[in-house]
Parts: sequence; structure tokens; C-alpha cells
Amino acid sequence: MQAFTVVEGLVAPIDRANIDTDAVIPKQYLKSVKRTGFGPNLFDEWRYLDHGEPGQDHSQRRQNPDFVLNQPRYQGAQILLARKNFGCGSSREHAVWALADYGFRAVIAPSFADIFFGNAFKNGVLPIQLDEEVVDRLFRDVDATEGYTLKIDLAAQSITAANGEVIGFEVDPFRKDCLLKGLDDISLTLQHADAIKAYEAHRSAQAPWLFAVA
Repeated sequence: MQAFTVVEGLVAPIDRANIDTDAVIPKQYLKSVKRTGFGPNLFDEWRYLDHGEPGQDHSQRRQNPDFVLNQPRYQGAQILLARKNFGCGSSREHAVWALADYGFRAVIAPSFADIFFGNAFKNGVLPIQLDEEVVDRLFRDVDATEGYTLKIDLAAQSITAANGEVIGFEVDPFRKDCLLKGLDDISLTLQHADAIKAYEAHRSAQAPWLFAVA
């Protein structure tokens, strides 16, 4: 998993509340479990004017010119700004995979659905919860300033705006440590590989029948 330390990037705003995971990545793309390749289908039904299916050449599809990610001023955005209850709906981890594959490193919103919130940390995307009035102000600033960027420092738990304003945010210490070090659940487990091997060897000596190969 890619570690998150400091990210300074362009902000893209999606001014909608209750964005569910089916909007983030529609159900027809859930067959793959590779974790990569989902970027072109992020917000697929909003981003394109035609229906999408796996295996299509998405460069040939008709884009919706009114959708924020298709607008030139937001190309290359790494920070997504959204409204409350982002990531609600089904628990599909593909939603975070699509955000990460597109290039988003952080999502800022007043609130998140619980399962999406956890999945984000496990896949290198930082979900930042801020008060609604702060999010409102950020939406106004992004709208008023083309090329609006923010600097997010996870270690300092701070967001620095272009005007020098610093906004603090809260984050669970364990999740913060894992994200700073780029540790997902598998990486965390592998930190104890020697202890696991020692236990298996001990258990095999105690109960060899459990390890017999048929």
C-alpha cells in the first residue's frame, strides 16, 4: 500500500451529499479483484453519457462535459471535496480502489459511511472529516479559485490552504500510523511472520496429524 505522508494537490469538488458506492463505481465493474484498472470507471454513470461495461475502450465513450472530473480545471486532482455521508450504500472495497486508481489520495467531507471510512485507510486513501461550515468555505474557495490546492500533512494532522490558513483534523492513532508507514492488513500480519512460522512449527510437532498431506 502506498504510504501517505504529505500530499499537496489540486482539489476537485463534487457538491452532492450521500454519494453511495454504486455511484463511485457501478456494480458491473465489481467482477475484477485486481485493485487496479478502476480509475476510468470512477463515477462512471455521471462521467459518461453512455452506459459503460467492462472491457470497453473508455477513450471512445461520450463524456459528460458538465461533470466536474471532465472539466479541464480539475484534471490531475488528488484531493476530492464532498458533502456528508460520502461512501454510503454497499460495502464494496472497489469504491476506494477506483478513487485511488484515478489518483485521489484524500477525500474531505463532513462525514463518511463507516465501512467506506475503514476501507479508505486500508487502501492508502485518507478520509478527512471536517465541520460542515469548514467544508462549505472550502467549496466556495475552490469554486472561486481555478487551480485551488491544499497541502495535507498527516503527521501534523493539518491542512494548509493557499492563503496560509491551517486547518487541523482528527485521525485514529493506529490508522494514522499504518497509513504513514504504508501498512495494510497483510503487511501488518507479515510483520509477525517469524512468530507465525514458529507457532506453526510448534503446533506441527504437537499435532502432526493436522498437517498431514492427503
